[in-house]
Amino acid sequence: MSSDGTEPELIDLYQKPDKIHPRSFQGRYRNLRLAGGTLLFILFFATCWLNVNGRQAVLFDLPARQFHIFGTTFWPQDFVLLCLLLIICAFGLFALTVLAGRIWCGYACPQSVFSWVFIWVERITEGERNQRMKLDKQPMSAAKLLRKTAKHLLWLSIAFLTALTFVGYFIPVRQLAGDIAALNVDPWGIFWLAFFTLATYGNAGYLREQVCIYMCPYARFQSVMFDNDTLVVAYDDSRGEPRGKRSKNTDYKAKGLGECIDCSICVQVCPTGIDIRNGLQYQCIGCAACIDACDTVMEKMGYPPGLVRYTTARELSGDKIRWLRPRLLGYCAALLVMTSLLIVTLNQRAMLELEVLRDRNVLFRVIDNNRVENVYVLKIVNKDHQPQYLQIQLSGPEGATIAGKTSIVVQPSAVAQEIVRVTAPLTNGGPAAQTIRFTIVSSQLEPASADSRFIMPSGSSYE
Repeated sequence: MSSDGTEPELIDLYQKPDKIHPRSFQGRYRNLRLAGGTLLFILFFATCWLNVNGRQAVLFDLPARQFHIFGTTFWPQDFVLLCLLLIICAFGLFALTVLAGRIWCGYACPQSVFSWVFIWVERITEGERNQRMKLDKQPMSAAKLLRKTAKHLLWLSIAFLTALTFVGYFIPVRQLAGDIAALNVDPWGIFWLAFFTLATYGNAGYLREQVCIYMCPYARFQSVMFDNDTLVVAYDDSRGEPRGKRSKNTDYKAKGLGECIDCSICVQVCPTGIDIRNGLQYQCIGCAACIDACDTVMEKMGYPPGLVRYTTARELSGDKIRWLRPRLLGYCAALLVMTSLLIVTLNQRAMLELEVLRDRNVLFRVIDNNRVENVYVLKIVNKDHQPQYLQIQLSGPEGATIAGKTSIVVQPSAVAQEIVRVTAPLTNGGPAAQTIRFTIVSSQLEPASADSRFIMPSGSSYE
């Protein structure tokens, strides 16, 4: 009981959020997002069907531990390249965030792109915003069931095509599509197809803004990266306040009103359901839907556009934007350094790799009381798309020779293992272990070398 005798208000922290029904709108930023989303969809859905040199252009063959990307094969030994690529993506995202806020979220994030597609499906099956809200409140009927069924079938179809494409980057997509047509998909294939279908269906159809607000860490740490010169979607209080409804021909200045007519359309089009007039909020994904909607209203009222616009806190306070600033320059410099390092590493990437393993079952074997034999396993990786005819060369203990063949053929993008027996003269009083180096030489690629140890009997002689 409070001091005034009234019961305190109880707030349910776990209450179900109200469903957001975004309103349709037009505008230049919507067209830009549509063009960008179309390009991303074409890249995602079409790339896995391309072939390069008789192989799927992009294929992550996990069982074979090979990653084929547009004619180049990468191996687990190239893990450093993946690390560099991830660091580049991180610094690129940091620089983009400092410059333009959450523009990635609004225009290119898969969660946002698929959510807009699912909202479009909802619109063509259930109608515009008011019709959808009215339909949700109606009791179930044949017409409602038909609309809901059509919506969910389209959602599931898009989700399944998305899952098929995504899994097709790990299992050859033509083989996968043929197995599906023949109802002969292996259990793991069925599992991953079902998993990604349900994930897409749930995230884009039901969770939507909840993923952006509660599940994505980007919404939480973005404020740490923003500064007064970061481009954000903002409402110009100096122009809009005090807000109030009026007709088009009303002299709003004579009534002491600002340019905001309090139509709330900026709230109705927002995919996360916020009111941008309340200031920058972490729920804002920078999609500029409110800018397009407000500019349309301003045009109808005969007011200049830009009441809601991309701007900065410094510009809203009347100062000039500083585009070049230490934080942004630092991220760009780090991005340039890491990109250069990736290019250099790619250019210096060895196409032949050699690993030498000693036979640990028998350290050595004495032959005819005058020579010592060690056995090695040579593991050779050919990253090239041509077969390699290799010569095995040896350097190490004096008089050491290879007993057996000294040449090997390694097929394209393959790993070969060769057992090599090396013999050397038995020495008196020599070291028990000496360094031995194997080198594989190709007429087309740079040679590769690896060191191991050649074990001799200890002592001055062997009986």
